[in-house]
Amino acid sequence: MSASEQSLRIGDVAKLAGTTPRTIRYYEEIGLLPNAPGRPSGGHRLYTREEVERLREVIRLKELLGVTLDELRDLLTAEEARAAVRAELRREDVPPARRRALLEEALGHIDLQLELVNHRASELAKLQEELSATRKRVRRKLREQGDGDRDPGGDAIVARVG
Repeated sequence: MSASEQSLRIGDVAKLAGTTPRTIRYYEEIGLLPNAPGRPSGGHRLYTREEVERLREVIRLKELLGVTLDELRDLLTAEEARAAVRAELRREDVPPARRRALLEEALGHIDLQLELVNHRASELAKLQEELSATRKRVRRKLREQGDGDRDPGGDAIVARVG
C-alpha cells in the first residue's frame, strides 16, 4: 500500500471516526491529538490510519467516561507515558534498577487513570441510587393512588414526586 493510500484527508477521517472536521481541528488545538507535523504542497493535512485509531479511542473514552476535555487529556497523557514505559521495558538491555523504576512509574500512571475512572464510576453509582430511590417513590405513589383513582395524564403524580 502506497503512502497516498494510507493518508486520509480530514473529511474522510471525520467520517471514519463519526465526528466533524471542526472537532478534529479543535482536538488538535487543545492537545488531545497531535498537531500536523507539516502539510504537503497542496496544503491539506493528511492523516494516517494510526491517527484515525487514536481519534476513535479519544472519542470512545470521552463518551464512555463522560469526562471533561481536561480530564481526557490527563488520561491520554498517562496512557502515552505508560506506552513509553512499556517500550523501554521491552528492551533487553534495561538494568534491573531501571526496570524497577520504570515499573513504579507505570504504576503511578495507572493509579492516576484508575482515580479518574473510579471517580466516574462513583458518580454513576450515585446517579443510579438517586434514580432507584425516585422510582421507588413513584411506584409507592402509584400504589397509593390505586387502580380506580389514577390520574389519566399522570402529570399530577409525577409533579408531586419530582
